[in-house]
Amino acid sequence: MTSAPFPQDAPHDAPAPSTPFDLQAIGSGLVFAESLKELADVLRQQGAGGAAVVQAPPGTGKTTLVPPLVANLAAAAAAEGQPRIVVTQPRRVAARSAARRLAALDGTKLGDRVGYTVRGERQAGPATLIEFVTPGILLRRLLADPGLEGTDAVVLDEVHERGLETDLLVGMLAEVRQLRGDLVVVAMSATLDAPRFAALLGADPGSPQDGEADGGGPVPVVDCPSALHPLETAWVPAPVARLDGRGVTRAFLDHVADTAAASHAEALAGDPGTDALVFVPGVWEVSHVAGRLRTRVGPGVEIVELHGQVSPAAQDRAVSGRNQEDPARIIVSTALAESSLTVPGVRLVVDAGLSREPRRDAGRGMTGLVTVSCSRASAEQRAGRAARQAPGKVVRCYDQKSLGAAPAHQTPEIAVSDLTGAALILACWGAPGGRGLALPDAPPQSAMADAVEVLRELGAVEEDGHATELGKALARIPADPRLGRALLVGSALLGGRKTGGCSAAEVVAAVAGDQRATGADLPRLVSTLRNGKDPAARRWAEEARRMGTLARQAATGVGLPRVQVPAGTAEQVGLVVALAFPDRVARRVPGDGPERYLLTSGTRAGLPAGSPLAGHEWLAVAEVARAGGRDAAGTGAVIRSAAPLTADTAEAAAAHLLRDTVEASFSQGRVTARRERRLGAIVLSSTPVRASAAEGRAAVARALEEQGLGVIGWSTAAEAIRRRLALLHRELGAPWPDMSEQALLAHLDDWLGPELEALAGGAPTSGIDLTEPLRRLLPWPDAARLGELAPEFLEVPSGSRVRIDYPAAADDGGRPVVAVKLQECFGWDRTPRVADGRVAVQFHLLSPARRPLAVTDDLASFWSGPYAQVRAEMRGRYPKHPWPEDPWTATATARTKTRK
Repeated sequence: MTSAPFPQDAPHDAPAPSTPFDLQAIGSGLVFAESLKELADVLRQQGAGGAAVVQAPPGTGKTTLVPPLVANLAAAAAAEGQPRIVVTQPRRVAARSAARRLAALDGTKLGDRVGYTVRGERQAGPATLIEFVTPGILLRRLLADPGLEGTDAVVLDEVHERGLETDLLVGMLAEVRQLRGDLVVVAMSATLDAPRFAALLGADPGSPQDGEADGGGPVPVVDCPSALHPLETAWVPAPVARLDGRGVTRAFLDHVADTAAASHAEALAGDPGTDALVFVPGVWEVSHVAGRLRTRVGPGVEIVELHGQVSPAAQDRAVSGRNQEDPARIIVSTALAESSLTVPGVRLVVDAGLSREPRRDAGRGMTGLVTVSCSRASAEQRAGRAARQAPGKVVRCYDQKSLGAAPAHQTPEIAVSDLTGAALILACWGAPGGRGLALPDAPPQSAMADAVEVLRELGAVEEDGHATELGKALARIPADPRLGRALLVGSALLGGRKTGGCSAAEVVAAVAGDQRATGADLPRLVSTLRNGKDPAARRWAEEARRMGTLARQAATGVGLPRVQVPAGTAEQVGLVVALAFPDRVARRVPGDGPERYLLTSGTRAGLPAGSPLAGHEWLAVAEVARAGGRDAAGTGAVIRSAAPLTADTAEAAAAHLLRDTVEASFSQGRVTARRERRLGAIVLSSTPVRASAAEGRAAVARALEEQGLGVIGWSTAAEAIRRRLALLHRELGAPWPDMSEQALLAHLDDWLGPELEALAGGAPTSGIDLTEPLRRLLPWPDAARLGELAPEFLEVPSGSRVRIDYPAAADDGGRPVVAVKLQECFGWDRTPRVADGRVAVQFHLLSPARRPLAVTDDLASFWSGPYAQVRAEMRGRYPKHPWPEDPWTATATARTKTRK
């Protein structure tokens, strides 16, 4: 079975703009046609400004039927004029495809009654009734016109995908409905989370950001049964690992390609018109699998690649049907084809079970894509591609256990992405940080705080979080706010396009676009685009022209850095990138082996092997991502896109990161200092100097805080007095001082002031003994009883003075210990005690040869019990020493003999 492509030209009898859409003709064969009446009734019953949530599985026809239904209702309700319906699609290819399909079914030319607008491309005009757009387009329209005047209804498609921009639209449109009573809003979801969005669209302003709206009550939900035909599932797990430290393994991708080739050949034997759709996570994986497939299939099968970096024409061709005479196709795609699109002719899906999701590494200042197992919801949607138009089959290249362990849904982008752009939109909307906006999920506080701080550094927001004039100008630029500011500043510095140079608009359009810089060489990419050699050159040129216009229109008074504009094109590219991302200015780390760079943020990253940028001392990094393998060079990150810089340009572009400081440190018992000139984490120069007293004190204090008092060292005497005082503090409390490390460090000036001054002045620790400083903590007049309460020595009955070993300061339950020969204790009928009688001394009783015999803190019990056995064993071994039967009454003569 084959499906012909949608016609591009309208027939001669095309309907006029005011003619209602023929829903019966458009909905022929679509399951959602059965739910149209329910949706129409729901919206009519609410009157002007109705809202609803449509919950319908993929393939039911909701994207095709809901917009014209809403347009017809709006036209019937309007007293004059024609309606305007805006429909969001999460991806550009989906917006173009949906518009083309609906225009074909309506019998009109694309761009007349039905059109689309995506970044850098527009097929719509004044007579357009239904316009498909990406969420970013609608967000910027909302900021320019918060009431959306001239728009009768908004349809948000694929809200279940939880894209960041779509989440923002849900909250913002809920507010618009409160302010403008005649705006119709319909949200459409392919999964079972419709009630959540129904509650959000019904929320009053000021509802909490937790997905549970207060106030207005949920809007109605219109459900639709599944449209899938019978679907066969086959499990073909690979004998090798899907992922390793470097990402997706080549062996697994080979397994996916071989499985796809074999499965498609089997399907063609039963139906020569069968097309296949293969899901892999990223562009590189698409290229690898497609390349292997071309060596595995016959000449009668065409291999088509579908991802964000192929041209719009190639994307549109991939998702359109083919003619009867065209060869069967295997379409290798990223998640681009997961939802929103029905690819005609597909009866077989081969799924690798992997997806790319954004992850924010706050500690390293990076946000990148990581490869993970796709969610169960994504797996079901992928499988559904095979059974939208006829019975189909899905082949999963993993086992059932892996699917069961996968998360139920994809992680919402708002929870894992860099929020700088979102924070600027919210600031311009008047909801800084999302406060008061009913969002599906609240943004993480730390990520939002980081984003707002970036905007403050750009001058885009006030202290209260609301947008400045510069911030509003940046929000109109379809790029990261940091790139937007670089566009404005760079345009003022570079001017327009020069001979032998480039414009800031060209650089920003390249960085913000979908093209990848081979070998991370961004200047080469810009050159290729300018020469028209890249398939995306035309779209890039249009985007660069548009950004140039935005830069000229922005009257922001943005300050210009004092920088000498470099003459070379590559360095000009580097200047613009450095203006956007001063925290990513990088310097080469000397050494053998792979190229490593240190960024001003402190992150280390590798340069891809064989990159033309290798050897450059300075780089301006446009993109850096977490990665492993050879390219990361052991740093855990790899530079994906960069341009060379001169040292002067690097310092000028990141001037706010320049620091000239004296760094004093305390190590190996001395204070040393160096004067360092730094650009963020990069040390530009370092020379030895003499530390000031203040710098020395700070260095000693840091060392003590990080390493404790051990950096000075405890003498035997100092440790002994510390232990005695610690026991008294433990047993008697105040006024005896706390000897814990934490307490001593907290009151350094009270007891160690003079010594700290000496150390700060360069004195070595070898000349400092902590004994006398600790005595400064003795409480007076109680200090006079120290020898009584915690004596240093214990005089035993033999007359010997034996040192008492007190427990360590950190030992909360330790006992003071006396190690002494057993005979020296003859005559004691009870155990001595310290700390005002609160703690019994623990005796380690030794033989005449000073070997352990017994441990006790109760001498009376020991004499009357275990001593008899000790006596029986020892008197034969040591016959010259006394072993009386009644040691507690032993004579002085026996004790004296023992001492001798």
